Amino acid sequence: MDLARPHGCRVRGGRAEPGCEEARAGDRGRALRGAPRADRRGLHRAHVRLPATTSPRCVRDEQSGRRDDRHAAPARAERIGAVHHGGADVHGRPAGDRRHQEPAVHLDHLAGRPSARHLLRDPAGLDAPAPPHLDRDPHRSRHALHAERGAVRPGQVAHDPRRVNGRRRGLVHRPLVVALAAAALSCARPGQPAAREDVDWRVTGAEPGQTRFSPLDQINAGNVKSLRVAWVYHAGDASPQNRSEIQATPIVVRGVLYSTSPSLVLFALRAATGEPLWRFDPFAGQSRRESHVNRGVAYWESGDDRRLFYTAGRRIWCVNAATGRPVPTFGDSGSVDLAAGLDRDVSRTQLVATSPGVIYRDFLIQPTRVSEGEGAAPGDVRAFDVRTGQVRWIFHTIPRDGEPGAESWPAASGRTAGGANSWTGMSVDNVRGIVFVPTGSASPDFYGGERLGQNLYANSLLALDAATGRRIWHFQTVHHDVWDRDLPAPPNLVSVVRDGRSVDAVAQITKSGFVFLFDRESGRPLFPVEERAAPPSDLAGEQTWPTQPIPSKPEPFARQRMTEADVTTLTPSAHDSALARFRRLRHDDLFTPPSREGTVVLPGFDGGGEWGGAAFDRTSGVLYVNASDVPWIAAMRERTESTPTSLPQTGEQLYVANCSSCHRADRRGDGGRTPSLVGVTERRSATEIRQIIERGKGFMPAFPTLPDAQKDAIVAYLGGRMVSAAPAAPTRSDDPRAAAGAAPSRFQFRGYERWRDAEGFPAIKPPWGTLSAIDLNTGEYRWRITLGEEASLTARGVPPTGTEMYGGPIVTAGGLVFIAATRDAKFRAFDKRTGTLLWETPLPAAGFATPSTYRVNGRQYVVIAAGGGKLGTPSGDSYVAFALPD
Repeated sequence: MDLARPHGCRVRGGRAEPGCEEARAGDRGRALRGAPRADRRGLHRAHVRLPATTSPRCVRDEQSGRRDDRHAAPARAERIGAVHHGGADVHGRPAGDRRHQEPAVHLDHLAGRPSARHLLRDPAGLDAPAPPHLDRDPHRSRHALHAERGAVRPGQVAHDPRRVNGRRRGLVHRPLVVALAAAALSCARPGQPAAREDVDWRVTGAEPGQTRFSPLDQINAGNVKSLRVAWVYHAGDASPQNRSEIQATPIVVRGVLYSTSPSLVLFALRAATGEPLWRFDPFAGQSRRESHVNRGVAYWESGDDRRLFYTAGRRIWCVNAATGRPVPTFGDSGSVDLAAGLDRDVSRTQLVATSPGVIYRDFLIQPTRVSEGEGAAPGDVRAFDVRTGQVRWIFHTIPRDGEPGAESWPAASGRTAGGANSWTGMSVDNVRGIVFVPTGSASPDFYGGERLGQNLYANSLLALDAATGRRIWHFQTVHHDVWDRDLPAPPNLVSVVRDGRSVDAVAQITKSGFVFLFDRESGRPLFPVEERAAPPSDLAGEQTWPTQPIPSKPEPFARQRMTEADVTTLTPSAHDSALARFRRLRHDDLFTPPSREGTVVLPGFDGGGEWGGAAFDRTSGVLYVNASDVPWIAAMRERTESTPTSLPQTGEQLYVANCSSCHRADRRGDGGRTPSLVGVTERRSATEIRQIIERGKGFMPAFPTLPDAQKDAIVAYLGGRMVSAAPAAPTRSDDPRAAAGAAPSRFQFRGYERWRDAEGFPAIKPPWGTLSAIDLNTGEYRWRITLGEEASLTARGVPPTGTEMYGGPIVTAGGLVFIAATRDAKFRAFDKRTGTLLWETPLPAAGFATPSTYRVNGRQYVVIAAGGGKLGTPSGDSYVAFALPD
């Protein structure tokens, strides 16, 4: 049981390592009381039997001692995987300076009485030998490391973290050993590692509680202006059509950085130099590659067994962290189908995972991403055994009949409804054994006439027993969602001061711009939450929930309502056009439902808060969160009466039924994530278009059940020809509701539409992107600034407007907030106390990701993925690391 990692100091050979920290006695007591007997023995060993040379306040962590990390050496030089080093920016230039009713708390604490039908334990798994899907990285870096003594040459074993220039660290000059031993006798101050101790970034959110906080302060407010590029790694395979992205946050363990390329190739680099160690391609030898995004990997270790977990396509891969080879004893030759443990056939609908799972003991608790339309897979939360891949427990986010919460759905919804999935990732309290799971909306997103009710546990923060999946408590942030208000980011596990005492809490940001703050154990809101009346829907058959929960504090970090005074004034023509349309739209409330005429959704479908998440400063109690602040439009159309199945359907009818919810009825897309299909037959052949319909691509789900004649009819329609397909079939034959005899939804979403002016700028006055600092002890704001700029507007004399963004911040003990995320492709550092910009630099492509920071060999680095590809920006393939000059 890994308790010591957040507070621990390693002890080897009777000596405490430098950087040991204070351990809270309460943590040990809680862990011992809640741990199995076997774990208690280990905890006693870790916390009681301390060597005489160790400070009594230091904690031994038996599983964190250094061991050999052996990696395969690169074999040949190519452009992909090249590493560039420098003392300037990535372009060779110097880096820039520059009344409230409190709702009931929902608990299920009955010991020994789990929500039994939510759980499925220990189904059979498969073990088989693994094929070596290993692509040892052939891409040598362009630097002089190979010339140093002890460096790796082709054919040699690469990298032992305990060696420095060929010598084992334990044998390095005796005076240094004596000095380190002396330093170890007095532990470093709590939360601050010793000056040269390596500091990892083992979880994409920095630690299991997803704080995105680093105790490092070598890079600080006083010297950040001196940051220079340390190295650049080109992961390769960026899309020449600018359709690829890198949304991953790298993790760093024992001096090795792990992340993924735009096409989901997993790789390992030396974190100090960017030199590639190995690459693993899950699609090697296959004719088809998946193209969804990945936001990082999960790491687990036990003794010398060190594993990485990540998803590519519909499979969870388990890869040896030292060699890059699949672990053959995990699942089927190193991977497990994401559908494992589900009780319905989901082979013909979308099921992937964009966010990494979280580790609790020997469990991988895995999020999933499913379709947002009819026929979606269920969002069940599952824990997999890290050694075998077997499913250890399941929690049904759409309850089965007889389970708690089933009364909030029509009968049998647990067998037919989809969605309510946790796609954005989770947080873990290892001491309490709780996993916090944020969920999204039920499907279809924008019309709930077939899922009347409150729809638990969609749009909820769930606290589950991480060992069993038993529900401890939940809080639903949106009832009967018809706005696509998924909880968009992993919650932050925080500590705040209440009535003079520290309270362990969990903070959840939302797309709507709210921050909900709860007691971690009871689920009690720490700021009052009021259920306020919400407008009804005017769509026949729809019954939106009469109230919605609104926290009293903090104030929203994004605008939630648009008025005429907010309409853009960039140009007179833009203002007049936007104002005329505004007066035709519904816009009276944050929770005004989608409508035929169109409803202003502010913040838009992508937030507000988004998957980049927030960062929490453990030293001050301040939460840092960025927000996109632009309107979208939600418009609905009534589905026409179904054509008798003996009559043909035209390509246009099929397009409207299957494609228009994303690509829009006019085929113009949304100008961002969903491309325009106008003229697509001039860019792609009919065969290519049919393959994309059949297999899916990027964010587009596959439609494998459409008959060939219907695919041909859609392709013909896209090319301007009217062709009919007969006989007509159900538009989504993979929909379990249809299989159960239910009719399709009466209303259909018209498509994702950012509301923009003729120049492509948001139809609302700036700011369009912000960064805020919120004191969670008081619920008050410390500061808020505009984040990002549009270069073309700056050239016209328009002050910085901010931009839409994807990705999030990190915060450090050095007094800094680092963030990229903006459309302008810049990476910035701000003074965390004041919000003052201290440093910025251009990136090779927009950094639509969250950075990480770490220390290796006494030097602190900050690294960001620059993959671009969103919001009309060019795609890239770079990971860029920054450090202070040597």
